[in-house]
Amino acid sequence: MAVNLGLVGAAHIHTPNFIKRILARSDVRVSHLWDHDAARAQRRAAELGAQPVGDPAAIWEDRSIAAVVVCSETDRHEPLVTAAAAAGKHLFVEKPLGLGHADATRMADAIEAAGVIFQTGYFMRGQPVHQFLREQIQLGHFGQITRVRHSNCHSGSLGRWFDTEWLWMTDLAQAGVGAFGDLGTHSLDILMWLMGDVARVTATTATAVAHYGPTDELGEGLLVFRNGVVGTLAAGWVDVQNPVTVLVSGTEGHAYVCEDQLYFKSSHVPGADGKSPWTELPSAWPHAFDLFLDAVTGGATANLVGVREAAARSTVMEALYTGAQEGCWVSL
Repeated sequence: MAVNLGLVGAAHIHTPNFIKRILARSDVRVSHLWDHDAARAQRRAAELGAQPVGDPAAIWEDRSIAAVVVCSETDRHEPLVTAAAAAGKHLFVEKPLGLGHADATRMADAIEAAGVIFQTGYFMRGQPVHQFLREQIQLGHFGQITRVRHSNCHSGSLGRWFDTEWLWMTDLAQAGVGAFGDLGTHSLDILMWLMGDVARVTATTATAVAHYGPTDELGEGLLVFRNGVVGTLAAGWVDVQNPVTVLVSGTEGHAYVCEDQLYFKSSHVPGADGKSPWTELPSAWPHAFDLFLDAVTGGATANLVGVREAAARSTVMEALYTGAQEGCWVSL
């Protein structure tokens, strides 16, 4: 029998992809759906064959619903997430978890207290190159790492991707972030997954074509990790290409990805001369959303994102924006 899910909010631009993934499976189904926009709720419910409800409490109170997927506007996350946790529902919450440190921490507290399964949309962890780099770092094959970089950019603002129902994602009051935070949270997750906790940060953000008013369309962050490694983070909606996505540099090794090809050099690994693409990579994980669906249907939870990890990303991103706004370093 399929596990019943509730879809709580359908505002996020990734909602159609999640709906597609749910419909492709036979072990889960969305039985009920809520959104504050009644027309949107009706439309998405029809796609899923679900029952739209006028109050999310109907989902919290329905014991047949084991898990909920929260794809609302970010400023609506906290009341929905804390209520779902209190009702004992497993939770997928689209990234970022919160607007910043305060609300993300409160949500993490509630989720931990409830003891429910949690996941968010940091899908890049499962990509083979990121798995490989994490393994090589843990094995010490880069020696003392001195700097890392991650870039996640697309042409969303140039292409006016957010002009219709996704316009809220350009409103800092609802989204908490602009382009730098929207795409940069994925890069931040990878950098912290590789390097650990952050000590201090600063950043700069800007607009290029100003298609969405004052909302930032690009940004660059500078991070100092607690282990002393210096990191840089690039993200934006005004890039026609993003050829070099990741770089790790150390005293005994180096790696970078250019046009989806990994180049790897290490004095510890035979054949790793950095001259030709390195292809000995692990298999990709399922998408982060499918990992959640697997977990709530009885599968493994080992590769899920921890809720404290998700909260930490909201904390650091808020600090990056503070650094950009105030022109200063922010300690964490």
